[in-house]
Amino acid sequence: MIQMRLLLLFVVISILSGCAATAIEKNAAWVDSYANANVGSSALWHKNSQERTAARQLADTLLATPLSANDAVKIALSQSAAFQVMLSNSAAMSAMATQSARPSNPIFTFERLARREDGGIDLDIGRMLSISLIDFITLPTRIKVAERKQEEARISGAAAVVETAANTRQAWVRAVSAAQAERYYMQVMEAAEASAELARRMYQVGNFSRLQRARQQAFYADAATQLTRATQAAVATREALVRAMGLDSELAKKLIFPERLPDIPKTIRSEQEIAQAAISQRLDVQMAVNQLGMLGTKYGMTKITSYANAFHVAGIRNSETGKPRQRGYELELSIPIFDWGDAQRGQAHAEYFAALNRLIQIGIEADSMTREQYAALKATFEIANHYRTEVVPLRKVIAEEMLLKYNGMLVGVFDLLAETRAQISSVILAIDAERDYWLADAALKATMLGKPMGMSMMQSRAAPMNEAAGH
Repeated sequence: MIQMRLLLLFVVISILSGCAATAIEKNAAWVDSYANANVGSSALWHKNSQERTAARQLADTLLATPLSANDAVKIALSQSAAFQVMLSNSAAMSAMATQSARPSNPIFTFERLARREDGGIDLDIGRMLSISLIDFITLPTRIKVAERKQEEARISGAAAVVETAANTRQAWVRAVSAAQAERYYMQVMEAAEASAELARRMYQVGNFSRLQRARQQAFYADAATQLTRATQAAVATREALVRAMGLDSELAKKLIFPERLPDIPKTIRSEQEIAQAAISQRLDVQMAVNQLGMLGTKYGMTKITSYANAFHVAGIRNSETGKPRQRGYELELSIPIFDWGDAQRGQAHAEYFAALNRLIQIGIEADSMTREQYAALKATFEIANHYRTEVVPLRKVIAEEMLLKYNGMLVGVFDLLAETRAQISSVILAIDAERDYWLADAALKATMLGKPMGMSMMQSRAAPMNEAAGH
């Protein structure tokens, strides 16, 4: 009867402590659901070769057409080896959480002693099975701590999703804008080359001074330098996107970009709407709340274990040659004489209040970072909208008027070419403004979810061309 009770007890404990594989699968499903809800893509964790093959087939399909930002995120969340490392680390955290809730295994001790006496050998055989009662006493508390650790593993996986998606989206914006700007720099180069060639011919026939020719040649030299820099930027940003998506050389060759960045929206969300959504969604706030609860539970358990951290009970059965068998039990209890556990309790108390203040600080930083990123979004939106509605249309009107004047022989060919360069430079600056807006948009979305992302503004690549266009 006693054995049946012990067996039933172990079965109940096994059920309560949970299965590591089941917890990992549940957490992976939760992370996948989070990814679909917040970044619009599944988060696929590869556990076998078939799933890796399926991820590659998905990448092949999405790379068959010009790649959008959303498709780039889908590829990164299914193909990137770096993202798979993050998910595997989250799974390892889940397994460790399951392990932490399980009691220590029973210890079986077998002892065999033999002594030779006249007429034969006497044997003393001892058997002992011991378990830790402290593990059973603290089991409910450790299960609560393990649940907190499982929540931490899920949040860690979600953070990996947000970080990977934001990095990939920003890499896509940079790569597409760089490729778009490179094409316009080629047009600047063609105009500057035509201007330099015409100036050379006019100088040869005596219709141009040496200064005039040198000035047109300087425009051409500046344009060549800008085109080289734009080409290098296009290559660098393309490779950065390749790394973010986890593409090998074969898949990278299939990468095709759309002709241009998406149009910026007509309006942006209000700051109040952004602020209200941010605090409730942020992963770092959720992580801090979870850690505070976990340390609070641990603090309560430490008040018990700091006094007596070892309490074992053992069943004993001894047999000796020629004597009746002995049965009994043994209790083992640590006596707090030298260590009363005050240091452990002090440490747990300090860690709890450190977590409490960490939560307060994260809340403050969440507010501040959201305001900062929203200010960046608003500034880049106003600049991009200004180029879209004012600068580029005005440059277009000026170019049309200059062409009419040229057809009427009121201005020369060099004036027309200079205005062409100025118009193209304005378009490049407009591309830079759109790029900065979409970078700020990706950064704000990541910040609202609790993974702050930085973005640098005022990265205009066409400033030297503006000076040339002014002559």
